[in-house]
Amino acid sequence: MDLGLGKCRMAVAGKKGALSQTGKTLRVATKFPNIARRYYAEKSREIEIIKLNGSIELAPIVHLSDVIVDIVETGTTLRENKLEVLETVCDISARLIVNKASYRFKTEQIEEMRAKLAQIVAANGKG
Repeated sequence: MDLGLGKCRMAVAGKKGALSQTGKTLRVATKFPNIARRYYAEKSREIEIIKLNGSIELAPIVHLSDVIVDIVETGTTLRENKLEVLETVCDISARLIVNKASYRFKTEQIEEMRAKLAQIVAANGKG
């Protein structure tokens, strides 16, 4: 269930024009290699993944990558590093996820909690 909290987005970011060279392999720095691979596979774009942790927005600045794929909430850190969102991969928000085994044995309690959360989300206009 989408809780409507922690809203942000997974985005491709880099220096202006970083995606303009379509004929070459795009170097992508990210903490989320599977998401980046899947996104660019759908676009039929050849990429090289550079798996990084920490401040990945530095990768384009030091010419380690052409772009980054990362979670963006306000974009302040990107702007501080003279980068911008070039494409949005997907929207993100907090979700209620139930373990299948737990659901099997505690269905009633979990459904009760889910129903209460759904009421709260609806009352707050986030659902």
